[in-house]
Amino acid sequence: MKSLFEQLGGTYHEENGCLIPDLRLRAEEEQPIDTWGQRHLDYLKQYRKVTYTNLLTSGKLNTYLADIDRQERKRFERLIKGMKQAQGITECLKEENALEWTGKINSIRTCAIEIIENEILYA
Repeated sequence: MKSLFEQLGGTYHEENGCLIPDLRLRAEEEQPIDTWGQRHLDYLKQYRKVTYTNLLTSGKLNTYLADIDRQERKRFERLIKGMKQAQGITECLKEENALEWTGKINSIRTCAIEIIENEILYA
């Protein structure tokens, strides 16, 4: 009679006369994960350990994080573009007063990061 492990497709190997289950994570296609994916990974490890473990053991963690990374990168760019338009920050300002333009852009970037972290990554 097969064990439940064997019925589910599990296999064993022998070591020193004992049968040891072959426990391996499923192979997953590696995809690049940048800033947003890494931040979300840190969040999952720290605050959502069950979700992290489930994604890891199902072989879907990398795909999930790469998807989060792509979505948040696009959202970040849209937020910055919208805030620049709303505040009237143009290339003309950049040419006339580069220091003021840099300060405003940095403020917008910081605000966009905070929005994404609070609304999406940590939701």
